[in-house]
Amino acid sequence: MRAPADYGRVAVLLGGNSAEREISLKSGSAALAALEQAGVAAVGIDTAAGDLLSLLASGGFDRAFIALHGRGGEDGTLQGALDWIGVPYTGSGVLGSALAMDKVRAKQVWQSCRLPTADYAVAGPDSDWDALVARLGLPLMVKPSREGSSIGMSKVVHAAELPAAVATAAAHDPQVLVERYIGGGEYTVGIVGSVVLPAIRLETPRTFYDYEAKYLANDTRYLCPCGLPATQEKALQQLAVDAFLALDCHGWGRVDLLLDHSGAPYVMEVNTVPGLTDHSLVPMAARAVSLDFSGLMLAILDTSLRLPQGPPRLLGVGEGADV
Repeated sequence: MRAPADYGRVAVLLGGNSAEREISLKSGSAALAALEQAGVAAVGIDTAAGDLLSLLASGGFDRAFIALHGRGGEDGTLQGALDWIGVPYTGSGVLGSALAMDKVRAKQVWQSCRLPTADYAVAGPDSDWDALVARLGLPLMVKPSREGSSIGMSKVVHAAELPAAVATAAAHDPQVLVERYIGGGEYTVGIVGSVVLPAIRLETPRTFYDYEAKYLANDTRYLCPCGLPATQEKALQQLAVDAFLALDCHGWGRVDLLLDHSGAPYVMEVNTVPGLTDHSLVPMAARAVSLDFSGLMLAILDTSLRLPQGPPRLLGVGEGADV
């Protein structure tokens, strides 16, 4: 274990101005409290207020713990600014953050690497709706390309719903992604350093795993163990690692995947700053390998040190994390 003083003075960056501000405030507050409890000299900074870069440059900070979700914190812009002023930070760098935030670009990279992802199209107000449906079928998932937390996302069951769903997504991002619906199970895999956490299966009675199901509902089910045979779970974890690395992501993050009704896997999204709220998934998976929240926060803070990493260890429930 590293001594708390070894981290120096840590800025926990939270809040911000994105559509995910409220979740970021919760994530950042939880991370800050855990780091302070562990003895780290941590200071919370809401990035929506004041001249952030001047504050960081003049505040004697040795590193930053990024707890910002969405644009302005998770898309590479903040990472580039921190690189510019020489403040090390947690998680992925500029390229990995930018690619993971842009769902269309991420899919293009995965396709070039022959990693499985759902068929898709980019849609706009002048799209040929009939051609889109003919190509991708129904149902469809419609998403803003550069948003998180399922904001602006819709499931389209009937072709007549497609223009309104695209307009809803376009209100959040002019680049709108339309994906073929994968109707099987939904899974997520967390990565912290060189440790790949157990998969979690997500189940919701709602139409899909939307904002309500993620942060507010009490009827969402999180299954860890996920219920897959061990060999299939290991294959899903390895696919998550491959997708993560293909986008030049590192440090920590979470990969969301789907299995269709035949059991074939599809990579859907990489989150480079996953949630750290009481409903969040990476802390849940960490608990399954005996890593408590405080230990997880220190492991995430370790990613700001850019230590050499060995090959990923694919952990199952009950195995010790030792991060």
